[in-house]
Amino acid sequence: MKKLSLIALLLASAACGDKDAGGDSSSTDDSSADDTSGGDAFIPECVDGVAAVTGEYTQAKVKLVTGCAYLLSGGVFIGDDVNETVLEIEPGVTVYGDNTTLSFLVIRRGSKLHAEGTASAPIVFTSAVEAGSRKPGDWGGIILNGRAPINNCFNGAESLPCEAEGEGGTGLYGGGEPTDSSGVLKYVRVEFGGRKITDENELNGVAFQGVGSGTVVDFLQAHRGADDGVEFFGGAVNAKHVVVTAPDDDGIDWTDGWVGRLQFAVVQQADGLGDNAIEADNSNDANDATPRSSPVLSNVTLVGVPTSDKSDLGALLREGTAGELWSTLIVGFNQACVGLSQTATFDQAASGALVMATSIVDCETSFTTDAEGKTADDVAAWFNGAGLGNKEAAASLTKPYDLAAPDFRPSSGAAALSGGETPTDSFFESVSYVGAFDGSTDWTAGWITTDPS
Repeated sequence: MKKLSLIALLLASAACGDKDAGGDSSSTDDSSADDTSGGDAFIPECVDGVAAVTGEYTQAKVKLVTGCAYLLSGGVFIGDDVNETVLEIEPGVTVYGDNTTLSFLVIRRGSKLHAEGTASAPIVFTSAVEAGSRKPGDWGGIILNGRAPINNCFNGAESLPCEAEGEGGTGLYGGGEPTDSSGVLKYVRVEFGGRKITDENELNGVAFQGVGSGTVVDFLQAHRGADDGVEFFGGAVNAKHVVVTAPDDDGIDWTDGWVGRLQFAVVQQADGLGDNAIEADNSNDANDATPRSSPVLSNVTLVGVPTSDKSDLGALLREGTAGELWSTLIVGFNQACVGLSQTATFDQAASGALVMATSIVDCETSFTTDAEGKTADDVAAWFNGAGLGNKEAAASLTKPYDLAAPDFRPSSGAAALSGGETPTDSFFESVSYVGAFDGSTDWTAGWITTDPS
């Protein structure tokens, strides 16, 4: 309680300061005055255990250190899209998002977030509201903008390199650098974030906007976000060990030409929340826009709520997406396990550019489509194609629907989860099981949260 009271005091102080300064909350001038010489990092001043983080930071390096709580207020922007700024966060640091302003963190193109926690000391981004009263959308989440290719040009799809403006006023992203780096996210939790501004203007738990493959993402959780848990807007960023729990919309979403790779991911929906565990698009405006979304995923577990009308589809593949889903386990969705939509998506499936392999579906209804001239049988024929190794079969997991203490590992004797394969790509660890977990190791243990509020 003391820490949260200090945050409330800091908010009141910041509000007075903004009023005296004519409403300008930018920290560029103030923080530069306190910066150290010789290239050392700027560290926001900690007062009574809390430091305010607000406005724009353009120093070469900004550092958040242990022993202090950090409060984001309003839109916080790292870098200026010209000079690189590195935001470094030490293991165990907690960053609070103010719920009285639309607070969010943006890493601009050319700058980096180095947030490298550990299993015992994860870096946590959460709501500044008292525990027990937190809810999805208390703050706006994290946005990384990179210079990797996208297909969603704001000035015409023929314009290259393509760039676009992020939703919620989060800045430009995209470019011609597929190996661009936006830093490191390792053992990072993002809780109670996201914000639906309008139906077409939303913030997610974590948004990777045109982020390149030089970025490292490993052990990332998005928990109880107001919109999608993790969304990839084009780019080529890769990720491992991703957990999305109780999203208010989709779990893992991609669009605008994402071509990255993902291994070991789990999405768990909660009753009354959620939409699709995976929502996969190429482009809403032009289904055949290039670069086409064509990510490669392996060892993914998607868990719905069989009795909830909010739990729509395990994987909705639509709007011309290509890609590969290997050793994916889908269980318990109300509408269907797998859906295909739009003619352009079926074209990708027919050409072999959209593939599911060595995967298992276990829902009351396995397949669905709303594409003109297509039926669920067409989706089934694609999924059950010769040589793919897919199954419609019961999948026994230990406690997949338990929100307080989930266990997504196969239950004892769940032989149906063997027989998985991984792509022949050095990024992927070679394992022989279906889903994100083997029968012994729980890689979520100790660093994720299951707190409902």
